[in-house]
Amino acid sequence: MEDGRLCQWSVIRSILAIFQWWGFNVTVIIMNKWIFQKLDFKFPLTVSCIHFISSAIGAYLVIKVLKLKPLIQVDPEDRWRRIFPMSFIFCMNIVLGNVSLRYIPVSFMQTIKSFTPATTVILQWLIWKKSFDLRIWSSLIPIVGGILLTSITELSFNMFGFCAALFGCLATSTKTILAESLLHGYKFDSINTVYYMAPYATMILALPAILLEGSGVLEWIHTTPSLFSPLVIIFGSGVLAFCLNFSIFYVIHSTTAVTFNVAGNLKVAVAVTCSWLIFRNPISMMNAVGCTITLIGCTFYGYVRHMLANQTPGTPRTPRTPRGTPRSKMELLPLVADKLEDKV
Repeated sequence: MEDGRLCQWSVIRSILAIFQWWGFNVTVIIMNKWIFQKLDFKFPLTVSCIHFISSAIGAYLVIKVLKLKPLIQVDPEDRWRRIFPMSFIFCMNIVLGNVSLRYIPVSFMQTIKSFTPATTVILQWLIWKKSFDLRIWSSLIPIVGGILLTSITELSFNMFGFCAALFGCLATSTKTILAESLLHGYKFDSINTVYYMAPYATMILALPAILLEGSGVLEWIHTTPSLFSPLVIIFGSGVLAFCLNFSIFYVIHSTTAVTFNVAGNLKVAVAVTCSWLIFRNPISMMNAVGCTITLIGCTFYGYVRHMLANQTPGTPRTPRTPRGTPRSKMELLPLVADKLEDKV
């Protein structure tokens, strides 16, 4: 009886954690799009910088003040040699996501982000010369096909926004691939990741944001009739961006990898639906079909990857190496970041 209650409570906790994660993620995406479109605050670098500052402050409060998470100690030398390069890629990932959101609808941007598994496998194959099980390649077909169909039929297509989203996928994949080698020996969770990387990301982005968008931001401040509500929304999005990272931590620890994968793809569907209800961006039938195919492909990819990872000993696994070739650390890299690639 007691075991049954514990099991029920575990299921309820997992469901609540997933809905909380969905809520923060969708809200941040919608708020960012609202900032760019409705508030006419068309400065993605500045918005990203505000998110980094808010996340750095939030992570400091959680770890140092509230002590809700223990701090993972990092050697000072490693902070510049390992953390800083990862922070640069982390910064590019977030900035490109916000830049794409500035120019293309949420539905299109979220669909392109689902291309990340394919870019990760392709990068490892091209650059690191790694071979993968045929089932991995087969699982990428619906993802690539869905992205192509969505792009061709997108009624609000913008080449600059499309390229920003696509390069954002490449940045996410690069961050995933390099994380194992650069952060080897450090088991970062989402909060410690933000604690170390957000200050560096702020340093990297602050000067470009001032030089490229500073005059535009000042003009926006002078021409906006009432600043209170817009500023609350802009800075509120930064606070929610940190809350999103905090919610990811609980989702990771209360769900399995398969549940996380399925929930992540359903989250994209929720974000697309909510954005359409709010912004009413035109979506054709074939565009919706392409988005659906992409999400189904991502779910299938996650299933295949999970199945291969849990094969019995002695059966071929992915990635593979030629017979007789010694295995190195780089051959043990994950295909995608299961846990930390949903930061906004």
